[in-house]
Amino acid sequence: MRILLLGSGGREHAFSWKIAQSSMLDELFIAPGNAGTRLHGKNVPIDPLNFEEIKSFVLENEIEMVLVGPEEPLVNGIANYFQEDTQLKKIPVIGPNKTAAQLEGSKDFAKQFMQRHHIPTAKYGSFTKETLGEGLRFLDNMKSPYVLKADGLAAGKGVLILSDLNEAKAELTTILTEDKFGKAGEKVVIEQFLKGIELSVFIITDGDSYKLLPEAKDYKRIGEGDSGLNTGGMGAISPVPFADAGFMDKIQNQIIIPTIKGLKHDGIDYKGFIFFGLINVKGDPYVIEYNCRMGDPETEVVMPRLKSDLLDLLEGVATNTLSERDIQFVDKSAATIMMVSGGYPEKYEKGKQIYGLNTVSESIVFHAGTTSDGPTVLTSGGRVLAVTSLGKTLDIALERSYNSIQGIEFQNAYYRKDIGFDVK
Repeated sequence: MRILLLGSGGREHAFSWKIAQSSMLDELFIAPGNAGTRLHGKNVPIDPLNFEEIKSFVLENEIEMVLVGPEEPLVNGIANYFQEDTQLKKIPVIGPNKTAAQLEGSKDFAKQFMQRHHIPTAKYGSFTKETLGEGLRFLDNMKSPYVLKADGLAAGKGVLILSDLNEAKAELTTILTEDKFGKAGEKVVIEQFLKGIELSVFIITDGDSYKLLPEAKDYKRIGEGDSGLNTGGMGAISPVPFADAGFMDKIQNQIIIPTIKGLKHDGIDYKGFIFFGLINVKGDPYVIEYNCRMGDPETEVVMPRLKSDLLDLLEGVATNTLSERDIQFVDKSAATIMMVSGGYPEKYEKGKQIYGLNTVSESIVFHAGTTSDGPTVLTSGGRVLAVTSLGKTLDIALERSYNSIQGIEFQNAYYRKDIGFDVK
């Protein structure tokens, strides 16, 4: 098969690495890719949001399947673009259509969906500029801390957790009246705060059946002990020790199956990955958020644990035969540690040369924010590398990743030294 993968981060490098192992693959193209994805396929300089350029490339290169990595092309309707074009409609896109992608693209849409289908989630209210007064009164009846979420995509920055009522009211007013998050903040969801420990669960679905992928836990805060600013993710582990068989049964029966049935009931055709951002509250799972794609850096620990052929599963999605496909996991733990640019998630410099990549032997180095200048690899983002290792235990996997990091360097590199600290 000739595959086009859209995206340029660590998730896409992990996908590329896994797809390249498939006997079904003829050629893999990544648009735009990074310095790591070029090791597994051919990078092409196309913006994943430029659907017309993608169309031209797909037709000229006889692409047989498109796998969409990031959320923005999905929320913007790339699946619809293919379905509605006579030249493209027979080429499967792995990723939900515009309506289905609203599970991630609109917090309010997701909340209404969960409420309608009795899927456990935090109590909430949704408010706009016109209903700001109601929103302020809603906050008066909530207990601290107060959770405010911009309704739309806000590049991971649209969630505020505030302990002071007056500060929460001021922030709600600012978001709705001063365009703090632009279009994404035209509506705000105020949510009950849930106290517990988080995890990420993933499925792949053809709209009728689904396959459960390995679960993961990521670490969002920049500082050790989960302190400091939120980031795109500073590391991840899989499996998650507290997600035992009983807890995973609850997740499947109370959340995953009702989600699949709910989509069908609502007439929403969903093909691709669903990422369930969950929280374990006293032994019961609640949905914090849906994502309409795989997570990053979770993909970097999930793909190495997937024993099955990823391309075979993707073909099952494309042909509605996923139920006939086999899925197996590697019986090992995986740990990924993110190496990030100094200053991230605030101001940071790009273009720093990376040394030592060829010295790593017991880990896989997935590139998240890199570019190449000939053989030289340079930093090009805040999150630069995801150093992933497998081991018989989580401690062994973590030790291998930390050992591998010692051989890699770039100016002002930073990483957390306590990934997995809360589950050991």
